[in-house]
Amino acid sequence: QVQLVESGGGLVQAGGSLRVSCAASGRTLRSYAMGWFRQAPGKEREFVAGISWNGGRTHYTNSVKGRFTISRDNAKNTVYLQMNSLKPEDTAVYYCAADAERLTTRANEYTYWGQGTQVTVSS
Repeated sequence: QVQLVESGGGLVQAGGSLRVSCAASGRTLRSYAMGWFRQAPGKEREFVAGISWNGGRTHYTNSVKGRFTISRDNAKNTVYLQMNSLKPEDTAVYYCAADAERLTTRANEYTYWGQGTQVTVSS
C-alpha cells in the first residue's frame, strides 16, 4: 500500500508563490507518472499538472502554464508543485496523485491519492 501526504498549502496574496509537496511512502513510485489535481468549492476535480516517471516530460492545464512548475525527486519519493503568480481562481484543495502507467490528465488512471492541501489566494 502507498500513502501520499501533501504539505505546503496555505494562504497567500494574489501574485504570491507557494510550493506544495507530496511525499510517498510504502513503496517506491519512481517507475510511474505522478500528477497534481485541484478541486474548488462547487466544482469538479480538475487536472493541474503531470510528470513522467523520470521527470523528462511534463504537462500542464492551460490556465497554469508559465506559472506552475511540477518536478519530482525520485530519491526522496517526492513530487513538488511550484506555484507562482497565484490568482484568486487558483484557490482550491490540491491533491497529489500517483501510480499512473503514463503521464495522463485522467484522474481514473491514477491509483493513489493524497488527502489534499488547501491553497487559498486572496485578492
